[in-house]
Amino acid sequence: MGAGPFAGLISYQEDEMRFSMKCIALAAAFFAATMGLAMQTYAGESTSGTKIGVLTCKAVPDTSMNLLIHSTVDVKCKFDATDQSGTENYIGETGIGLGLDISHKTQQTMVFTVFAADFKQGSHKLAGKYMGASASASVGVGVGAHVLLGGGNNEISLEPAIEGNEGIGASAGISYLYLQAAD
Repeated sequence: MGAGPFAGLISYQEDEMRFSMKCIALAAAFFAATMGLAMQTYAGESTSGTKIGVLTCKAVPDTSMNLLIHSTVDVKCKFDATDQSGTENYIGETGIGLGLDISHKTQQTMVFTVFAADFKQGSHKLAGKYMGASASASVGVGVGAHVLLGGGNNEISLEPAIEGNEGIGASAGISYLYLQAAD
């Protein structure tokens, strides 16, 4: 006893909230998979280039802004070449250009496989603008996916990125990544 007259209502609301968050996570995962397939079809030849390395981007703490249909966060990125020829550092910005972002992330890391037809180490050819699709969901620890195309001459493909984050909420939409040399 001692639970009071509203104990059943509170338990019901907690269950309903958990169910709603699971539905949001499932919808975000479905959207990411669908957009990933669509972007692969749209990109067509994106993977016909050579895998040149891995780009890892981490959100800079306390730089995020979320306006519900648009969000942004500053990032620091590191490119590691597959041929062990070196590392390039970048700074930039990423977010949802148009979509829905009802999330608050305390940490965010994205890892992209980088493909290009022509690439010279040390030239910071990854600098530029990338556009694509993304979706993520989190309750405590979360995941997301991104597919981006672009670069200086639209010749670089950042293949499906896996995002790890901590926070709460969900986001999906047209995403972007702007990079510039940091060295």
